[in-house]
Amino acid sequence: MERLFSPWRMDYIRQEAGGGGGGCGCVFCISPADIEDPDRLVLGLYPNTLAICNLYPYNNGHVLLAPKRHVADLSQLSREELAELMSLAALATRALGVEYAPGGFNLGMNLGKVAGAGIADHLHLHVVPRWNGDTNFMTATQSTRVLPESLAETHLRLKPLFRDLVP
Repeated sequence: MERLFSPWRMDYIRQEAGGGGGGCGCVFCISPADIEDPDRLVLGLYPNTLAICNLYPYNNGHVLLAPKRHVADLSQLSREELAELMSLAALATRALGVEYAPGGFNLGMNLGKVAGAGIADHLHLHVVPRWNGDTNFMTATQSTRVLPESLAETHLRLKPLFRDLVP
C-alpha cells in the first residue's frame, strides 16, 4: 500500500491540543492580535462572529465562520449571534462568488463528535465553494485533497473581501 504523508498536519493537531488563540487552546478563539498573524489565516473579526480560512479545505475558498464566543451548542447562541452568523454566511457566499465564481456552495455544521465535528467544542459553519467535477480520484481513493492554490494565496485573495464586510 502506498502512503501519502502530510507532516505539516501534525503542527495543527498539536496546536488544537494545547495552543490555539485567545488563551484557551481553541483554533476559533481569535484575539485581535491574531488577525495579522499569517499562520492563523483570519479573514475578519466582527462584533459577534469571525471568518477564517479552513486549514484543511475541501476546495479552494473553503472558509469557516464561527461565533466569537466559545460555545458548542447552537441553542446557546443569542439572537444577535445567530443573526450575525447567517448574515456573514450570505456575505461570504457573495465574496467567494466574486473571487472564485463557483457554480454553487455547500454550507454546513457538524454539531458534536458523533456528527463529524473535528472541533466539537466551538461550533462553526463551513462555507465551501463548489464547481462541476470538483472531485477527483485522490479524494475517492486516497482521502487526500489536491488544491491548485496554496492556503496563503487563498488567504491573500479573500482577506480584502472580508475586511469591509458588515454582517
